[in-house]
Amino acid sequence: MSMGPTYGTAGGPAAPVRPPHRVRRAPGTLGPMAYEGGSGSTRAAILKEARRCFAERGYEGTSLNDIAAGVGIRRASLLHHFPSKAAIYQAVFEQALADWGERISKSVEQPQGPEEEGWTHVDRVLTEAVRWFADNRDFVRLVRHESLADGSHLGFDLGEALRPYFQRAVDYFEREMGAGRLRKLDPEQLIISGYGAVLTYFSDEHFLRGLLGRDPMDEQAIEARIQAIREFFRAALEP
Repeated sequence: MSMGPTYGTAGGPAAPVRPPHRVRRAPGTLGPMAYEGGSGSTRAAILKEARRCFAERGYEGTSLNDIAAGVGIRRASLLHHFPSKAAIYQAVFEQALADWGERISKSVEQPQGPEEEGWTHVDRVLTEAVRWFADNRDFVRLVRHESLADGSHLGFDLGEALRPYFQRAVDYFEREMGAGRLRKLDPEQLIISGYGAVLTYFSDEHFLRGLLGRDPMDEQAIEARIQAIREFFRAALEP
C-alpha cells in the first residue's frame, strides 16, 4: 500500500525519497536547500521543536522566535544552524521522509518466500506503514497543513515528488492482481482510499476525541485502528 514513498517498490528494492532539484541556495532564498547532515544536539532540538510548532500552527502561524523560544536559545543562535524559516521547514520534511523511507524499505526488503506473496506481503508492509504514521502524528498534521497551503511554503510539490513511488505501487498491485494473488480493483483508487483512511485518523485527533468520547490516540485505540485498516484491506484484496 503506497501511502508513502517506498511501498510502491514492494516487488523490488526500495528507492530513497529525495525532493526534486535539491540544490544549495543563498541564505534567505526560498526554494529547496541542501543542508549538511549531522546530529548535533542543538540542530536536532531545533528540528524537533520546529516540527511540533509547524504541526500545531502551520507555516504562517510559526515564527523563528517561537522555535527559538521552544528550544531555549536565541534567534541568532537558531540562524547559525538554518538561514531561514523556509530552510527549517524543508529540513523538517526531508528528515521525516528519510525516516519513512528507511523504515518502510526495511519492511519491503525482508526476505520473501512463496508464502510472502499477495495479501501476506501487503499486510506486512501496510502494518509497518500505519505504525509509522502512528509514531509520527505531528508530521501527519504537518502534511495536512502543507496540502491546504497548496505546497507554497515547501519549495517543491510533495505530491509530484512522490508520484513515481505512487506509480510503482500501482504497477505492483496490477502485477499481483493480474497473477490472481489479489482481487482485481482500481489500484489508484485503492491507494487513495488507504491514504485517506490513515491520514484522516491521525490528523483529526481533536475531532475524534469529541466524536468518540475517549482518547483516540492511546495505545489500545491505535492498535484497534491498525487492525481495522488491515481487515478493511484484506476484505478488499483477498481473492
